[in-house]
Amino acid sequence: IRTRTMATILANKPTVELTSKTSVFEVGIFDLAQQQVETSQPSSPPKQLLIIAPTAQGEYPVIVFLHGTSLSTSFYSQLLQHIASHGYIVVAPQLYPVFPPSCCSCYKEMKFTAEVTDWLPKGLQSVLHENVKANLLKLVLIGHSRGGMTAFSLALDRGGTWRKFSVLIGLDPVAGNELIGQIKPEILNKCPSSLNFGIPVMVIGTGLGEVKFGGLGPACAPVGLNHKEFYYESQPPCYHFVTKDYGHMDMLDDKLNCSGKLAACLCKAGKGTKDTMRKCVGGLVVAFLENYLDGKTGDLEAILQNPDIAPTTLSPVEYISEVLKSST
Repeated sequence: IRTRTMATILANKPTVELTSKTSVFEVGIFDLAQQQVETSQPSSPPKQLLIIAPTAQGEYPVIVFLHGTSLSTSFYSQLLQHIASHGYIVVAPQLYPVFPPSCCSCYKEMKFTAEVTDWLPKGLQSVLHENVKANLLKLVLIGHSRGGMTAFSLALDRGGTWRKFSVLIGLDPVAGNELIGQIKPEILNKCPSSLNFGIPVMVIGTGLGEVKFGGLGPACAPVGLNHKEFYYESQPPCYHFVTKDYGHMDMLDDKLNCSGKLAACLCKAGKGTKDTMRKCVGGLVVAFLENYLDGKTGDLEAILQNPDIAPTTLSPVEYISEVLKSST
């Protein structure tokens, strides 16, 4: 039985509109440069990096993005471009070539992420456009699927760099599978509000992630190890949005290579276009970052009060903050 107090969204809220001139669910105003930085290049990153950043002069928050099991960072280009176009620098390390270092733990991925994070102050600036500055005081950690598990584990001070992060986001995070159970470190313990990150948390889940493809198994985001547990076990402020009609891989690019297509076909997919899913996920991320990095509360508040603003159905939508402790 859940004992935490949650604020869930009711249908009779007055209409609130998105406040920004460009909707967070649409491409932002910034032109972008995308590059792949190899470990052999002069900047010497510890892992191959996909970097997407604005080209206009300015100082921008930095996002460290962690990919899912056996996926390439390039498979997320369209989603990451959407987010970066609103004024963010995205750094996506390729944590391993094909298969995770261990099927039963993500310790090495945590180590790799910590190394990339430690590289940022000395190496990132050298690969950005002139007059584009990285604001590492606004550092965001985002992970998809197993990458979400890695991000949450690292944020619990199990990798040595969590204090540098300002915000934590899980995109359909998964802590294991039905065959081997929870992978190490076993951070999920079925105890509500037990995970103390000390920073704001958002979890975006998928309605079809726990559905077995073709009626067979295992599910890509199995019950008990998926977004629901990550949200319910996170301490506030924490937010939970579920894209009801989409699946675990539906945020990936439209065009994938053979390995990407194989990975995607193993998960139940939604019937709508993936572009709609990417716009929804990207917009939620941007609204959340605006709120907690820049104090611009309007877009997140508008989505919380009127989930129909989103390009796809969000259900449930729930949150708990430091101030709000009852239903609204």
